[in-house]
Amino acid sequence: MRTMRALQITRPDGPYELRELPVPEPRRGELRVRVEACGMCHSDVFAKSGSYPGLVLPRVLGHEVAGRVDALGEDVRGFRVGDRVGIGWNAGHCGSCRACRAGDFPNCVDGQVCGLSYDGGYAEFLVCPANGVARIPDELDAAHAAPLLCAGITTFNALRNSGARPGDTVAVQGIGGLGHLALQYAAKLGFRVVALSHGASKEALARELGAHDYIDTQRISAAEGLQRLGGAALVLATAPHAAAIASTVEGLTPRGKLLIVAVPDEPLAISAMALISGRSVAGWPSGSAIDSEETMRFSARAGVLPRIERFRLEDANDAYSAMMAMRLRFRAVLVP
Repeated sequence: MRTMRALQITRPDGPYELRELPVPEPRRGELRVRVEACGMCHSDVFAKSGSYPGLVLPRVLGHEVAGRVDALGEDVRGFRVGDRVGIGWNAGHCGSCRACRAGDFPNCVDGQVCGLSYDGGYAEFLVCPANGVARIPDELDAAHAAPLLCAGITTFNALRNSGARPGDTVAVQGIGGLGHLALQYAAKLGFRVVALSHGASKEALARELGAHDYIDTQRISAAEGLQRLGGAALVLATAPHAAAIASTVEGLTPRGKLLIVAVPDEPLAISAMALISGRSVAGWPSGSAIDSEETMRFSARAGVLPRIERFRLEDANDAYSAMMAMRLRFRAVLVP
């Protein structure tokens, strides 16, 4: 029996445990991927804590997977062994529910999440539904492609579906794993880009990533800073801090939008009066495999890349600790 190295979570709040597991075989409609890189995401905390609904342990996490097709199950069309592919958060849908019939695959009632519904990419191989697989362009290496399948698609897809138009003022709250990509995408999409961060230490970096203006929320509130610039048509919230997110609402233009892609633990406290002018608050749910492909193609053409730190599988617990302590700049990538 062929075996592979894989990291398992076996109990709530437990560590990643390096195990030798059988190499999985693809079933009908599935394919097997030899993993070349897998990004680590802050949402792992929901799985490691055991709080993700329906999670069954033990489980191999990882939903930012880049690799090559290694084997095909029956009835898989459009892919060949050796193809470069990636798998993100939304990685499998039924195709027959109301959402799927409308083409809204991320909201499939039986949607599958790579690394939560089935074993993910913190391993040398994984098996996944073929309808959740995206093609990786040749211009991107695996380690840089991997975070684009979560942090990349989340920010790019949110921006391009936000309703903001080139020339509009778009503010990015937070300059971390999501925010450093959002700044790049916003600049490449033609927005006037404002970076919001606590303290002056990230101003040079924010401008390097594409920000035209920088607001230090330690010196001035986000709302006041944005209003001095004429207000923001869009605020993209990328850092999971409820108070910081809520503080941006009154910096929006009268019909501006706060779009949330980071999930804070605490509820948001937003005044209803601030919304009466037509301001709105919404969230964005990543995207489908096709959205992932379009994100990666745009990134390759526009020169948008995540900033990464590489780790071996056996160093996954160190990578997770660094991520949770915000010592990473900016994305951890496990390389088997």
